Amino acid sequence: MQTATMNSKSLRLLTRDTHLARLVIILITLFLFFAIVKTEGFLNIRTWQSMAIQFPEFGLMALGVMLTMITGGIDLSVVGIANMTSIGAAVIMLTLVPRGADAGQAAIGISVAMLLALVAGAVAGAINGLLVAKVKIPPILVTLGTLELFTGVAILITGGKPKSGLPPVYGQVFAGKIFGVVPVPLLVFVVAAIVVALIMNRTAYGTKIYMLGTNARAARFSGLNTTSLLVRTYMFSGLTASLAGLVMLANYNSAKADYGSTYTLLTVLIVVLGGVNPNGGSGRLIGVVLAILILQILSSGLNMFPSISNFYRPLIWGGVLLAVIATNHLSQSGSRLRLFRKKGQSS
Repeated sequence: MQTATMNSKSLRLLTRDTHLARLVIILITLFLFFAIVKTEGFLNIRTWQSMAIQFPEFGLMALGVMLTMITGGIDLSVVGIANMTSIGAAVIMLTLVPRGADAGQAAIGISVAMLLALVAGAVAGAINGLLVAKVKIPPILVTLGTLELFTGVAILITGGKPKSGLPPVYGQVFAGKIFGVVPVPLLVFVVAAIVVALIMNRTAYGTKIYMLGTNARAARFSGLNTTSLLVRTYMFSGLTASLAGLVMLANYNSAKADYGSTYTLLTVLIVVLGGVNPNGGSGRLIGVVLAILILQILSSGLNMFPSISNFYRPLIWGGVLLAVIATNHLSQSGSRLRLFRKKGQSS
């Protein structure tokens, strides 16, 4: 009975949200295409485990970008924060956990490094939020500037070289698999997505950021503390970015200032493709999750065609981003025109 109720709710949601329905159709189409054309490779469990290890890196960043975009802003600094904090965590681990350290010392050193990395990510996000809310600099300019700033800090720390030689237990735990099947990065992403869902749908803060994105002036006049909302939102984005950095650190077993350099465009593409309005005020987490799955399946599927070079990837992502933005803009313009005509006819 409960399952039937959930299915009917999901069906009603898809019927109401045409964009969400399109994403589901695209996801199913891509799955069927690669399953038919590259059956053996695509349906192999190792392929899906590889996907589950890869997409949490940019998926976690996309969660933060989504929240900032709902407020009417954007966060382009997530890759810089991820690399800076992962490098900081690597340096702390190498200092606190020397070779030959016992399990207790390793656990303490790794825990301290992870905690400080998350705090650093939140502080970096708070800097973005204060510049946007207090100094009134457009978010795109603020976060583009801090992307270079945080990347510069990462380069200064490492001298442009990777930080490697991490405690083996870190990679074994955070890049491992539960029961030998479910990758830990996937579990990290699922937990983070659940937290974001609860924040967006079950808290006053979630309601307020939608109000802020819909009409910032009305939000201020209604008594909302917009400065606090923006700072907290960008802090959360910095937190998810630093969490993504820790996942990358475990996956690569090293940290470098230019890891994930293509993720900046990819996170924006995911959020826009997921149905979040770039002007703020609307967007669903489920749409963003579907967009993550679509782009990961597309990326992994393209890897199965040797003739398609990885150098085409930015071209594909950029083209898809422009196409999605143009389609959404034309759709919104058409809706406004139909509404205007109806008003004209009724009057």
